[in-house]
Amino acid sequence: MEYNQTKTVLAYVETAGGKPVNVGLELLSPAKAIAGQLGGTVTAVLIGSGLDAAAQRVAVSGADRVIAVDSPEYSSFAMDEYTFVLQQLLQEEQPAVFLAGNTPQGKSLAPRLAARFNSGCISDAVTVHTESGSLTWVTPRFGGTVLAEECIENSPLQICTIRTGAFQKQEPAQNACSIETKKISVPKESVKTQIRQAVQELSEAVNLEDAEVIVAGGRGMGNAENFKLVEELAELLGGVVGATRPAIEEGWISRAHQVGQSGKIVAPRLYIACGVSGATQHVSGMTGSDFVVAINKDEDAAIFDVANVGIIGDAVKVIPAMMEEIRKIKAEG
Repeated sequence: MEYNQTKTVLAYVETAGGKPVNVGLELLSPAKAIAGQLGGTVTAVLIGSGLDAAAQRVAVSGADRVIAVDSPEYSSFAMDEYTFVLQQLLQEEQPAVFLAGNTPQGKSLAPRLAARFNSGCISDAVTVHTESGSLTWVTPRFGGTVLAEECIENSPLQICTIRTGAFQKQEPAQNACSIETKKISVPKESVKTQIRQAVQELSEAVNLEDAEVIVAGGRGMGNAENFKLVEELAELLGGVVGATRPAIEEGWISRAHQVGQSGKIVAPRLYIACGVSGATQHVSGMTGSDFVVAINKDEDAAIFDVANVGIIGDAVKVIPAMMEEIRKIKAEG
């Protein structure tokens, strides 16, 4: 494998609400490991408007250099414009590896860039092996029940998206790396689509990927009235509500809250599964959680196989008892 001579790893750090998203900071860890193997450096790229605070955060999070493409024209994500900017930077920097988060943005940008540079593209990597001077990417298949090893051959540029929660963030450094602000204008002929109007959807307010605490409800909650207990517990803990597909199909909550293979991949510090059976399709979306509490009256439920703490009982009775104890602890504190 012949890499680009710069041996740089270019990492696209996505931002939301003026802050880098979690996976954007997490992917700086594999970027650092790869750069160490290649004998190169990590350059983080941010695109948006008003990026000062986000760039400062990234500058102490594992990058050797930060490039901020900061302009009002990039205040909201636009596929053609962002693709053009990253293409220009890839041409200028000539990195050996390009990383992005496996988010809707990353999954849209990465294959477009791969096509423009005639490179292979790996999606949803959870591990990367850097031995023997080559890169082997590990990706989940069949809902995470199988792990595949993938390599990109005959390309000086490797492109990969990284799964949320697969890597730990770097500890903030005492000294920030250099930050360079660039102005890149997109020619009109490169823009094939234009956003005429943006309508905010409910899904935009549901940030499952970056949540520290998620309380998820499944079919075992029984009905919409009981499902409100999940929402109350999440609010009490300062968390976000998640759900399985059956709960969503019953109309108890919107699809924006779905966790799993056909929903969001999450990695909170605490995941509480209430009335969740533990189907593979759901579990594949939350196995990156640091600590899992499962509540289910079926002692043989598959969710207990991935739980750190299992509570055998009716979630409709257990949740109120939990909330009562939590309120007592908060009152004492």
